[in-house]
Amino acid sequence: MQTKEELSSVIGGELGISAVSVRAVMDLLEGGATVPFIARYRKEATGGLDEVQIRSIEERQAYLNELNERRDAILAAIEGLGKLTPELKKQINDATTKAGLEDLYLPYKPKRRTRAMIAREKGLEGLAEIILSQSHDGTPELVAQQYIDAEKGVESAEDALEGASDIVAEVVSEKADVRDYLRQYMSETGKIVSEGTDKAAEERSKFEQYYNYSAPLNDCKGHSFLAIRRGEREGFLRASIEIDEDSAVNSIAGLMHFDATSPFGGMLHEACEDAFERLLQSSIESDVRVDMKQNADREAVDVFAQNAEKLLLAAPLGAEAVIGIDPGVRTGCKVAALDATGKFLENTTIYPQVHSEAEAERDLRAFMKRHPSRAIAIGNGTAGRETEAFVRGIVETMPEAERPYVVMVSESGASIYSASDVAREEFPDLDLTVRGAISIARRLQDPLAELVKIDPKSIGVGQYQHDVYQPLLKRKLEEVVESCVNRVGVELNTASSELLKYVAGIGPSMAKKIVAHREQNGNFTSRAQLLKVSGLGPKTFEQAAGFIRVRGSENPLDASAVHPERYKLVERIAKDMGHSVNELVGNHALVSKIDIKRYISDEVGEMTLNDIIAELQKPGRDPRAQFEPPKFNEAVTKIEDLKVGMILDGVVTNVTNFGAFVDIGVHQDGLVHISALCDRYVSNPSEVVSVNDAVKVRVIEVDLARSRIALSCRLTDEAKPASDHRADGQKTQQRQDRKGRRVQDQKQFSNNPFANLKR
Repeated sequence: MQTKEELSSVIGGELGISAVSVRAVMDLLEGGATVPFIARYRKEATGGLDEVQIRSIEERQAYLNELNERRDAILAAIEGLGKLTPELKKQINDATTKAGLEDLYLPYKPKRRTRAMIAREKGLEGLAEIILSQSHDGTPELVAQQYIDAEKGVESAEDALEGASDIVAEVVSEKADVRDYLRQYMSETGKIVSEGTDKAAEERSKFEQYYNYSAPLNDCKGHSFLAIRRGEREGFLRASIEIDEDSAVNSIAGLMHFDATSPFGGMLHEACEDAFERLLQSSIESDVRVDMKQNADREAVDVFAQNAEKLLLAAPLGAEAVIGIDPGVRTGCKVAALDATGKFLENTTIYPQVHSEAEAERDLRAFMKRHPSRAIAIGNGTAGRETEAFVRGIVETMPEAERPYVVMVSESGASIYSASDVAREEFPDLDLTVRGAISIARRLQDPLAELVKIDPKSIGVGQYQHDVYQPLLKRKLEEVVESCVNRVGVELNTASSELLKYVAGIGPSMAKKIVAHREQNGNFTSRAQLLKVSGLGPKTFEQAAGFIRVRGSENPLDASAVHPERYKLVERIAKDMGHSVNELVGNHALVSKIDIKRYISDEVGEMTLNDIIAELQKPGRDPRAQFEPPKFNEAVTKIEDLKVGMILDGVVTNVTNFGAFVDIGVHQDGLVHISALCDRYVSNPSEVVSVNDAVKVRVIEVDLARSRIALSCRLTDEAKPASDHRADGQKTQQRQDRKGRRVQDQKQFSNNPFANLKR
């Protein structure tokens, strides 16, 4: 097992971070510190590493620890067999990947009875060793005569050579360097090929573009690979990886020191061909597909995480009264009123689509009069635009000073929340749809506080999220939510347990205890009162305190991101300036006069002091943008209203690796393909747009039969066609890829006399 110093050095080298910073992060994590806490309040120790770098260290350390544990287990297993040589031990200790370790262990791993085992039982291992050594003594037939043994089932020289070849094939298939080479060769030169099945011929599917598909593995995008896998799983596609098999076999023979002048050369080459076809090809293809799946998963999870972060950090309306409407037709529109703190006040139901519109207007006006609001949030589901038009018609007749905003809000995941245990616990006596209206209103007031109650997978901002490795997705999304919550900060006296559980160091159980304590004892009047919560000790307080806010506390620092461990320092600074802390906090002119160099010490460095100064200038500042209601074309409410060439306002609802989906107010998001996002080539749509961005788009195609809308962010056709830009970019990328492969080939095959056979 590697020491911490060795691990720090390895990880630092891989990530380009100093070993000292890596070791500091490892020690802090081992001591129970959370990533948000380390990134915010231990900058001097880590050299100012951010959350991404700290999580990279955490993930890499976990991988290397698992690798070392597996290494120790393999060494013990082989030693137990009495086959651990100094050379093998060195190879195992030098292995840097799990796949490399398993390749080295493969010949010693317990396996079911094989043809090679049977041949060994017949005493043919010596003949196999002669073939492997590429001997020049005698001929195969002559040498094989010595191994004929009727009692063991070896009736002829041909039987002996056949059994020995089985042994050679197995030896070849279990050679670590052969497997490693073939894995790389397939990854670098292979093509993924898919075709439609009989089922595909019988019914239409969304996989039609892959019915006759072929692409180099290097060019196969992650979302394409996940789509092909789903097509296979649903029975519409058959897929495989194709390579130049002759070249692969020749290369394997070269790695086994094939000698064309040896009488046994032909037998070795045939055994290599048998090893490839019978033992290696499908196994290595599985390995490569697993690697592709892992890469595609990471790519998809990263896209999902970026989108989720943008959605969670969407601009909040803030502490304002809101009316939420969950639209419906037959069952009516559920209307719910909330006060500025998000507290539910009253609900009603109106039926503007099926009953008298005048009656619905009368009821809604009366409801709005009882509950004046800053905004009316309307879900964007079925009948959403019709309901919006109905509500706007009422609002526009009101005095201008009294008019609330009318805002369409995404309903994604609202139904899941409505039926959840969290919703039942909050509103046990309310109908599901009323809970949905409440959630829609709260999403407008504070998207972060409401969306944390929903499984992030259900908010519809990813690609193939149900196809990726679920533990990876779950962990990544939890990290994103945790990061967003702690970046914004949490108001201790209004936060739900679902929000509090993401505060650094708290967790689900402690969050419920905090809420229970608040309900039993009233609001917290200071951060320090957290220590009165049952089970909440100094360590949890240390991790959480800086991320919670207690507005109205006697100490103004309780409403800021200044950590309680630095309160005495701030008091000292205020005293030195001849003012109280209350006078200092929020006084930009006064704070700007602080000479931070006076307060640098072994415990507090310049980075922490700069953070404190920034917080004193704008205490408890919200990093989210100011709220601006989105606007849609009121004349366009359904897909049938769209015409090619229309220029419309929209809001980005999802960003994937192949483009961005945009809500233009017709119940069906349109797709802006990556090639139509801007007037230049981009390899990643997130370079151009993010979730919740307001954009102008041009309608370029409407497919009513399939309810598909194609959009472009290029509002005219005068710009250079995106295909030209894409071609330029692809040519550049292809040149770089070819150069990279040449360099890799030179490194990998420089010591192989059969390198000329590999292409």
